[in-house]
Amino acid sequence: MATTFDVVVIGAGPGGYVAAIRAAQLGFSTACIDEWKNDKGGPAPGGTCTNIGCIPSKALLQSSENFEDAGHHFADHGIGLTNLTIDVPKMMARKKTVVKQNNDGINYLFKKNKIQFFHGRGSFAKKGEGGWEIAVAGTKPDTLLAKHVIVATGSNPRALPGAAFDEKSVLSNDGALAIDHIPKTLGIVGSGVIGLEMGSVWRRLGAEVTILEALPTFLGAVDTQIATEAHKAFTRQGLKIVLGVKISGVAAAGEGVAVSYTDAAGTAQTLACEKLIVSIGRVPNTIGLNAEAVGLALDERGFVTVDGDCKTNLESVWAIGDVVRGPMLAHKAEEEGVAVAERIAGQKPHVDFNTVPWVIYTSPEIAWVGQTEQQLKAAGRAYRSGTFPFMANGRARALGDTTGLVKVLADEKSDEILGVHIIGPMASELIAEAVVAMEFKASAEDIGRICHAHPSLSEATKEAALAVDKRALNF
Repeated sequence: MATTFDVVVIGAGPGGYVAAIRAAQLGFSTACIDEWKNDKGGPAPGGTCTNIGCIPSKALLQSSENFEDAGHHFADHGIGLTNLTIDVPKMMARKKTVVKQNNDGINYLFKKNKIQFFHGRGSFAKKGEGGWEIAVAGTKPDTLLAKHVIVATGSNPRALPGAAFDEKSVLSNDGALAIDHIPKTLGIVGSGVIGLEMGSVWRRLGAEVTILEALPTFLGAVDTQIATEAHKAFTRQGLKIVLGVKISGVAAAGEGVAVSYTDAAGTAQTLACEKLIVSIGRVPNTIGLNAEAVGLALDERGFVTVDGDCKTNLESVWAIGDVVRGPMLAHKAEEEGVAVAERIAGQKPHVDFNTVPWVIYTSPEIAWVGQTEQQLKAAGRAYRSGTFPFMANGRARALGDTTGLVKVLADEKSDEILGVHIIGPMASELIAEAVVAMEFKASAEDIGRICHAHPSLSEATKEAALAVDKRALNF
């Protein structure tokens, strides 16, 4: 006989495990199903983010940034080093430890909140008496009866047509995070978050990195001024970025691969590289969910169809995160997970996609929230803009990292903040102030009149807000 739960969550990524925790906090009997395995075959909750995404990539970014600082920037501080080396296996072992710490943390949270965890693949079986029957396929097959189901199955990397991932020469984000040596040449298809972050890691360690981007513009979703600054910075660092390419084929070539493409001028080109990372987006993961058996509606792109509250077409079935519309971001999934659990409890939470921050963890970091200048122009919205460069910020000078700027966009009449865009040191942390301000409908003057600690990087945000009214104090 199936064990009955108030809430069953399929998937233990950031959206799924957070949804389960919030449901348990609200007093619901809760189960979570997830099939990720560690190298010993045991459960590894956390989804793509924890296992082959956000967490391990940040570990490698930190290691590679330390290596670059030691080799190129420590001398500015009077620190001398000779015979600098990088132990790639040890770096990867550290990454693995960081991942395990996060896996273990989620397991602890499940136990703390009395959430029953089932290790295996969850799928719909049928509509049962009093709920939905969910099958668990794993080492210990089981069947659960759920009064409410939250689908949080995430996404998978999109493969390049004609170039399937083999995780040896043609790599997804999974293989990109497990390269066991420094490749002499590395090709990357796609200049999005994954491409730029992985390109930065291996470029710092000594690889010759070439990024091929189909679009004619660099970081098209980013504010144009910020994207221009980023392109300059990455090019100075040694990343070769080729825009407007059309790839015609990928073939094995010796120990690596050869990518055939035409450039923006229409000239045929070939990129030979030891490894090729393909990062051209992600697709919703509904494989094995058995959606068709119960009539769960998917759209033409394979996403689970939901309304503004994350309700599907099936009674008491919800879906969140990468498997539904909206930005494919871990923190967006978390917010939806909390919101759905609270809606099941009869509450009325709200998730505003316009105040979901975006971050690219390169160096310099790039972060933004709200609308870009080009979006405001396209919408015909009257606005004012204020910028402040980190080169004029005392803390940035002391850090020795003055690349970039803060940009604040505000409504021309009301002064309400419409967007904040940052490229520079610790942008991922600085953007939080802007998110809070926008959630409270703050004006640029509100930030400009708040006392910020001196010296701090956050003063650049204050100065950019003051610059909206053309009264920056230090530039």
